[in-house]
Amino acid sequence: MASHPLIGLPKVYASKGNKCVPPTNDFLLGTWHVTHSSLPLWKGKCNVNITYQMLPPDASSTIKIDDLVRYQALGSDKVKTVHGVDTPTPGNPGAWDWRGKGWLMIASSHWECLGFGNALDGNQWLVTYFAKTLFTPAGVDIYSRTPDGLPQTMIDEILAALKGLGVEEITELASSIFSIPQTSHAECPS
Repeated sequence: MASHPLIGLPKVYASKGNKCVPPTNDFLLGTWHVTHSSLPLWKGKCNVNITYQMLPPDASSTIKIDDLVRYQALGSDKVKTVHGVDTPTPGNPGAWDWRGKGWLMIASSHWECLGFGNALDGNQWLVTYFAKTLFTPAGVDIYSRTPDGLPQTMIDEILAALKGLGVEEITELASSIFSIPQTSHAECPS
């Protein structure tokens, strides 16, 4: 069954409206295709996808999720990766703190779910907010389970819902969202 986009605010704006009721971990796990974003780091990229996998609990029994991002530069067949681990943000359901692995261990970020659901065709979607870091501005991404993405009418509804939250930063981010090419070819188009 399809759902209209129920979009909430990130916790930083909790005084201005409702926060997203977070999805279950089962909904979150698996591969998502980042089909739309306001983050400048995805300009000039294609086939951006993120795979979330549950990690075995550590001694503290803290839930941790392996976070593997794959992408290509436009005009390239080389797949690049960014690997990290997500841990739940204490006191903020649906929010995660990311820490890079390997040489990215010094990098960290905070992200949270703003909304999720199913499109009319059954495709699942997820909207995420990324807080500003030393290296990147704040941003909003739209994820789809399939590389084909969501119907444009659904994208328009999500963007309208984001703008309808009445928070200037979120409205500006929604207004700057661009599509990210998803191809079935080994090489991204130029």
